[in-house]
Amino acid sequence: MEFNLSDHPHRRYNPLTGEWLLVSPHRTKRPWQGKVDDAPPEDLPVYDPGCYLCPGNRRASGDVNPQYETTFAFTNDFPALLLDTPDGSYTPHPLVRAEAEHGTARVLCFSPRHDLTLARMTIDEIMPVIALWQDETRSLGARGDIGYVQIFENRGAMMGASNPHPHGQIWATRRLPREVEKEDASQRAYWKTHGVDLLGDYLKYECETGERVVYANDHFAVLVPFWALWPFETLVVSRAHVGSLLDLSDAAARSLAEALHHITVCYDNLFRTSFPYSMGFHQTPTDGGEYPHWRLHIHFYPPLLRSATVQKFMVGYEMLGTPQRDITAEQAAARLRDLREVHYRARV
Repeated sequence: MEFNLSDHPHRRYNPLTGEWLLVSPHRTKRPWQGKVDDAPPEDLPVYDPGCYLCPGNRRASGDVNPQYETTFAFTNDFPALLLDTPDGSYTPHPLVRAEAEHGTARVLCFSPRHDLTLARMTIDEIMPVIALWQDETRSLGARGDIGYVQIFENRGAMMGASNPHPHGQIWATRRLPREVEKEDASQRAYWKTHGVDLLGDYLKYECETGERVVYANDHFAVLVPFWALWPFETLVVSRAHVGSLLDLSDAAARSLAEALHHITVCYDNLFRTSFPYSMGFHQTPTDGGEYPHWRLHIHFYPPLLRSATVQKFMVGYEMLGTPQRDITAEQAAARLRDLREVHYRARV
């Protein structure tokens, strides 16, 4: 018997974080007795008078949204970070440490329409969203007390989104977030050793083999990374060696809109549901340092496993030992590549 990735349990290494995960492909052969029903389609209005993100509506803070026609951004009414947090620390014992962290949290509305998602928006409608991400990165990153701008979207109630209105968030902090810090260390070490950036080298390999590539255009590629943990996790990587959204040309920004639209449509088609996910940009820190080892990329972490109602959880061994998955990255990429048809539910 010869070892192969499709049949035998094995570990895969994530070079971005320096961590391992367990893959158990033989488990996909076991019978499944759980629910496999499609989720009922969302029946959302174009405008919801009770939605605190729709144009002209009053938010919990008492502020009234403008009658915006494309995008709209505001500081979160209940932010996780505050710019006026005083400096300080608490260390009563070497093993008991706390440090003040300050920053800001922003809410970014993608569209005035309550019933849309990135998958149901046109490329032209996504372009102002990318421009908003760029504007927020520029303005927040220019602050001397902000070292990192984390752009993300929690899509769907399963991912904790409290409102279906199409929107994302930005949490901007003085220090690097934990995941970014790990990626920075790995990319920096690779650059120092090999003289090229880690993701550039990896993307070159993936594009040559094509086994895990889901979609590619002139400026971006969408792939299921070899070390993917979530069942249908994907990575969107810039094909040019750029570190930030601010480095994109107009053509590259449009290619990004096309890539984001493509993968979100594929997700929706997979289980014929408005697919939940957490998505986030990883780009160069804004602390004034030199980061030639960075390459702009976007992570998609969707939780669905076998159907619109069957979710992947991190429990038991995954929390106490090593994270684990059954479906291989290659199998997931093959399934997503077959979903390039039109969106499962026509836009109205």
